[in-house]
Amino acid sequence: MGTQAAKLNPEAKAPHSPTGKERAVGGVNLLLQKLGPGLITGASDDDPSGIGTYSQVGAQFGYALLWTMLFSYPLMAAIQEISARIGRVTGVGIAANLRKNYPKPLLYSVLIVVSIANVFNLGADIGAMGSAAQLVLPGKISLFIIIFGGGSLAGILLVPYSTYAKYLKWLTLSLFSYVGVVFFTHVSWPTVLRATLMPHLELSKEYLTALIAVLGTTISPYLFFWQASQEVEEVRNHHGEKALKRAPAQAAQQLERIRIDTYVGMAFSNAVAFFIILTAAATLHTHGITEISTSAQAAKALEPLAGRFAFVLFVCGIVGTGLLAVPVLAASACYGIGEARRWKTSLERKPGEAVRFYAAITAATLIGLAMNFLHIDPVKALFWAAILNGIVAAPLMAVIMVMASSRRVMGKLVIPTYLKAAGWIATAVMLCACAGLFLAWK
Repeated sequence: MGTQAAKLNPEAKAPHSPTGKERAVGGVNLLLQKLGPGLITGASDDDPSGIGTYSQVGAQFGYALLWTMLFSYPLMAAIQEISARIGRVTGVGIAANLRKNYPKPLLYSVLIVVSIANVFNLGADIGAMGSAAQLVLPGKISLFIIIFGGGSLAGILLVPYSTYAKYLKWLTLSLFSYVGVVFFTHVSWPTVLRATLMPHLELSKEYLTALIAVLGTTISPYLFFWQASQEVEEVRNHHGEKALKRAPAQAAQQLERIRIDTYVGMAFSNAVAFFIILTAAATLHTHGITEISTSAQAAKALEPLAGRFAFVLFVCGIVGTGLLAVPVLAASACYGIGEARRWKTSLERKPGEAVRFYAAITAATLIGLAMNFLHIDPVKALFWAAILNGIVAAPLMAVIMVMASSRRVMGKLVIPTYLKAAGWIATAVMLCACAGLFLAWK
């Protein structure tokens, strides 16, 4: 039929066959459409706490802990995918599922430990932003802390998070400067490859403390709640989409999107973390700086690339990731509290539509901000926030694994065997790391 039409009308054009370049562009656009909560979660994972922890680990141990980034990637990606599946399948977050299906003491125990860890982490991040800003601007650190804490809270209250994050994430591009630095300084690549592929373990107190800090930064409890809640937001905000238990026909497409979104987001997070450790090892550790006690010392890792602009790049990275992460830290715990108390919970709602949810976020942010006036070293606070996250993560991961494997919770869409295995391995690793830390500190 098409051939006959062409003969009758010689000017008729043959159907367009896409070129290789058009297919590539189409593939990239398709991938970008699949990215959402997982990518934002990955970006939030490299918050000031992460930058501080990775810089300290690289300065103290050189290349010795590079292997953790490769080792932790499948584990963190698995537990984040499981958390996302819980939200998408059930249509409610982790805390709401705990309330519906498990004893209340378990629900409130989880919320208490996660809330404490989040507020401490939030306070450390605000303090780090203030400390970093002091490197390039005149003024007292207390003033910058108030500005960043108040500014972050105002952003949460006045701007929908999807809009807020869309602009702030550009500041986090400065994190890629850590990738660039390694090409401007001497790096022993055979040593790096060996340290990455061949795990080096020590049973010393210092090494185990650093290990649990790295694991607590990459596998963070607040990210479990956040990604599950963001999948619930996706269901609410997209017409025609439903919880997969109610609309199993949507499962194949949505679970594939979750998998791609999560693994790309976590890959981005771990790649940046790998280069932060590598940069600190190649610049600070090799010059005898093994203890980072100020933001200025951490910023010096960028000097081979940025020279006198190193402080500016460092500040952009800390402030950008901090402003992106503070709402995540504050809201992730408050999503849990709100779900437990049956509040309206959404960062896309106006404060007047979810008064108690936003009141809890305000309280968490103000408590975190106030912690900075207790004269706690901001760099050490970041490191200890990561350790606290590592300790809290293990029992919470066990709860999530039981939930995701339960037909009562997930219906027919319980997690598949490969995810179940990866999730329990990740939980066992965190439990073993915590046990090793406690034994080393005895």
